[in-house]
Amino acid sequence: MSTKELKERTELLQGTLDLLVLRTLLLGPVHGHAIAKAIEFKSDEVLQVEQGSLYPALHRLIKRQWISVQEGISENNRRAKFYRLTAKGRRQLAVETSKWDRLAGAIARVLRPAKQGAKS
Repeated sequence: MSTKELKERTELLQGTLDLLVLRTLLLGPVHGHAIAKAIEFKSDEVLQVEQGSLYPALHRLIKRQWISVQEGISENNRRAKFYRLTAKGRRQLAVETSKWDRLAGAIARVLRPAKQGAKS
């Protein structure tokens, strides 16, 4: 990836990262590195997930009981922690998605206000 491409990638806000991790885990258990890569891939490499942000987010989500963790072996035969969405996490994903939709809609309305009727 070129320097220009690296500069164009976007770092994530804490709450947004939590939402994206929950959404990624909806598809099934996965280890941390794979979570980061899935988010980057699904965003066409626009979103960048750094380890320094990902692992604190995973610990936060475990503490809230939105995800659980289990030791396992990765696809390249290394020990890894696999994260799984809990029932509580599935419910929270719905709540957080709804909040995100409202926030994104509000921002869109500010950035692109509807055209006012022409005044005579």
